[in-house]
Amino acid sequence: MSEDPGGAAYRIEDLAHRSGATVRTIRAYQDRGLLPRPERRGRANVYANAHLSRLRQIADLLDRGYTLASIKELLEAWDAGRGLGGVLGLVAEVDGPWTDEQAARMSRAELDERFGGRQDDAAVADAVELGVLEPVPGDEDSFLVPSPQELAAAAELYRAGVPLSAISAHLRELRGQVEHIASRFLEFTTEHVFARYLGERPPSDTEAAEAASLVRRLRPLAQQTVDAELARAMRTFATRHLRQHLAKDEPPEPRKEVRTVEVPAATMRAVERLVGVDRAAEFIALAAEREVRARTLDRLAASHSKANIVDETP
Repeated sequence: MSEDPGGAAYRIEDLAHRSGATVRTIRAYQDRGLLPRPERRGRANVYANAHLSRLRQIADLLDRGYTLASIKELLEAWDAGRGLGGVLGLVAEVDGPWTDEQAARMSRAELDERFGGRQDDAAVADAVELGVLEPVPGDEDSFLVPSPQELAAAAELYRAGVPLSAISAHLRELRGQVEHIASRFLEFTTEHVFARYLGERPPSDTEAAEAASLVRRLRPLAQQTVDAELARAMRTFATRHLRQHLAKDEPPEPRKEVRTVEVPAATMRAVERLVGVDRAAEFIALAAEREVRARTLDRLAASHSKANIVDETP
């Protein structure tokens, strides 16, 4: 298993919480040689993302029916660069962290201080439900923060005057939309890039290594695309929003009187075929206006002709 320099650092309790394994199970895997020993830093044992990926691989292989003895052989083959190394390497690449951001640990006192210095149990419960905070097993006064940036954004919104309940509601709505974007991106890349690796037979080591390389290359594209599109949309809507608010001080334009007129369905369908559904109402209004103007011109011309006839009478 490769080292993970500069990556996330976990205590064994944090590693157990994030992996779904118990502390006892993690220690048992270490004793059986399935999981490398943690790094010793001072008086503490520290685990890395590589340990988390290995625990998830073991869980996946157990779900597929492998015994611990067989899993040990597979993992040893992978570490030695033999056997299913390519496949397991692809699994590790997909299952690894999709962000450079590192999780942080925060006490309840520090959390309260970030949000105005008062306790709000309902807001904390919301944050736990949303996964913004994760309780630390055996330590009721601490939380694991998977995304410190997300928590910092919430704190900044709160300081700007946004209620915590509104922030939670907005995050729920935003998460659903972002998950849809992620799902569509995966469908898109699977169809056009990864379909050739997902046949009836497992990919060879060479194919799996190639797919893992593609995962590394394509991983940042979704975020880069969303960042660019979000910036474009924010610029467009923020400008429009500002103009709408500035226009409130200007006198409103006089409203035109509008009346509803029944048009035969057959006529309406004919117009829609001619100019399209979206332009049908506009077309009918302009056609009616043109007819009114034509009749007005005819009436003016007729009146002028009659006046000339009267003037020429002896």
